[in-house]
Amino acid sequence: MKKYILDRFEENFAVLEKKEGGTIDVDVSLLKYAKVGDVIAEENGIYFVDEEATKERKRLMEEKRKKLFGRKQFKVDKMK
Repeated sequence: MKKYILDRFEENFAVLEKKEGGTIDVDVSLLKYAKVGDVIAEENGIYFVDEEATKERKRLMEEKRKKLFGRKQFKVDKMK
């Protein structure tokens, strides 16, 4: 089973990012109910949203955001 990340929609195509880099275009009709950021799995030519992998990816992304932006902000002394 191959997995991708839904990067964006362009005209009648969904652009999927490959793990190893690069993208593939898939007809949007094959990805009903998919949203940007979802993990898309492909098996035997059938594409579907991998709900569990999507939830885990979102959880990891939230952890990264908290580490980056959840830190205490430093006060900057005004120059005298």
